[in-house]
Amino acid sequence: MTAIYPFSAIVGHDQLRLALVLCAVRPEIGGVLIRGEKGTAKSTAVRGLADVLSAVDADSTLVELPIGATEDRVVGSLDLQRVLRDGEHAFSPGLLARAHGGVLYVDEVNLLHDHLVDVLLDAAAMGRVHIERDGVSHSHEARFVLIGTMNPEEGELRPQLLDRFGLTVDVRASRDVDVRADVIRARMAFEADPAAFVASYAEQDADLASRIAAARVTVGDVVLPDNELRRIAALCAAFDVDGMRADLVIARTAAAHAAWRGSDTVGEEDIRVAAELALPHRRRRDPFDDPGLDPQQLDDAMAQTQQQEDDPDPDSEPPGGGSTPEADSDHAAPQGNSSQTRRSSAPSPVFRTRTLVVPGVGEGAQGRRSRARNRAGTTVSSTREPEEGHGVHIFATLLAAARRQQRPGRPRPEADDVRRALREGREGNLVIFVVDASGSMAARDRMAAVSGAALSLLRDAYQRRDKVAVITFRAQQASVLLPPTSSVHIAGRRLARFDTGGKTPLAQGLLAARDVVVREKARDRARRSLVVVLTDGRATGGPDPLGRARVAAARLVAEGAAAVVVDCETSYVRLGLAQQLAVALGAPSVRLSQLRADALTQIVATQSSAA
Repeated sequence: MTAIYPFSAIVGHDQLRLALVLCAVRPEIGGVLIRGEKGTAKSTAVRGLADVLSAVDADSTLVELPIGATEDRVVGSLDLQRVLRDGEHAFSPGLLARAHGGVLYVDEVNLLHDHLVDVLLDAAAMGRVHIERDGVSHSHEARFVLIGTMNPEEGELRPQLLDRFGLTVDVRASRDVDVRADVIRARMAFEADPAAFVASYAEQDADLASRIAAARVTVGDVVLPDNELRRIAALCAAFDVDGMRADLVIARTAAAHAAWRGSDTVGEEDIRVAAELALPHRRRRDPFDDPGLDPQQLDDAMAQTQQQEDDPDPDSEPPGGGSTPEADSDHAAPQGNSSQTRRSSAPSPVFRTRTLVVPGVGEGAQGRRSRARNRAGTTVSSTREPEEGHGVHIFATLLAAARRQQRPGRPRPEADDVRRALREGREGNLVIFVVDASGSMAARDRMAAVSGAALSLLRDAYQRRDKVAVITFRAQQASVLLPPTSSVHIAGRRLARFDTGGKTPLAQGLLAARDVVVREKARDRARRSLVVVLTDGRATGGPDPLGRARVAAARLVAEGAAAVVVDCETSYVRLGLAQQLAVALGAPSVRLSQLRADALTQIVATQSSAA
């Protein structure tokens, strides 16, 4: 049996450990979302907690939900074998039933399909799963500690789903040398002798389990005084959070914290701890906003609510109006020292974009953009091929059985009669902007327009589960300014400034786009790509630059990517090079005169829909 790193041995991450413990004391809080870069002990903490809880309840277990899990596997499904063999309606439980009494862990929860996240959060909040599908009604208990982990650089959760998590914690590696040394020292000791290391922390983990068990018994009797209840309501009103979920989460978390510290009454310190864990992710009004909660702002709000309790004044100004500290800028690295190089930092207007679609019908994962056959769609037909479709088509299965069975009476389906449902819905796509950043064009205005369009598409992608990438080419090379992502926050920072000027390596830009398409297909073969090339078509640098650009275009087309060319040529005598590129790509082209930040995506949508 593989040794589990002790929960008590985790160095630092005090807020993370506290959030996990509070949700273990009172699972109705709604789970913990752990955000952080790779290598920050997120998974280690989750598995350590599950090991502690197994001492609280022998039946407690850790259930890990794979990203590729189907809805049937998560919530359960019709037991088809018993239906066909015995003619009985029977239900086969899923992962939520297995997680009852333990921990349900979803790594990379931001990559999980939205409808599955909804199901998990509903079950975590209600403690029960209700299933109505395939003519079967079923309900069972599912009380578990829901924990999701994610790396924000790989995309964000939609705001509606983010708000459904009770608590969130942002974790990052410490910059303190002593702390980092302690982490290395502890980890190497564990790897050298896991059994001895675990034994050295057994007493601490046992004490932790006893405290959790005791807090679980008393948390239901913790008193929330009316003045503290009003403090919670005032805090949530001051920070202008939507709805009432934050108020309830803070109240539950504060009660759990009071029980955890051995008190029978919620106090100010309990509410502050709860607010630090429950409010940060509920303050983001826009995906471009920085996450987090300014401690000074929370201090001011707590003081203000106390003052209002002591001396009510209906005309007092509510706290929480300031802004959170800005994150460190995350600019692209300089691309050469050419005297022609300059930074483009023109304003990038963000707007509501029209829907951009890829032609045809794909087979990608659930999204809200292009047509596709996937699990989340509406049933349009059936198939007998076992490897196709999603779920059993009950009516078609019974009809096949009736046609096979010659004698009258109730049809008894057999294995050969099973039909799968073909569903058509929407998928998410990858949109790749390939931008000419050379010195031959009015880069500042064009870059502002492209940045605005890319940010607008990213904002839209935040809701539609798309990915967007941006490639610039100039001087001697092409650079991936923004790798494929659905994280609008990171994209906004990286698109803030970039280098322009120099020659026009068009072929390198197209090859870079082709490489992005290939890498994304290796990661997700069903995700389709649309490449938007903004250039005047004037390839320069090296021998036969136009010929190399045509070869690069052919290699991009060979990968099956759809494309649109935006002709940025502005000279009086037009060479038509961008149109030639469009022909090589088998793509439509549009003129620069149509290129405005509020028109670009309209053009792309129109052209790609007509392709």
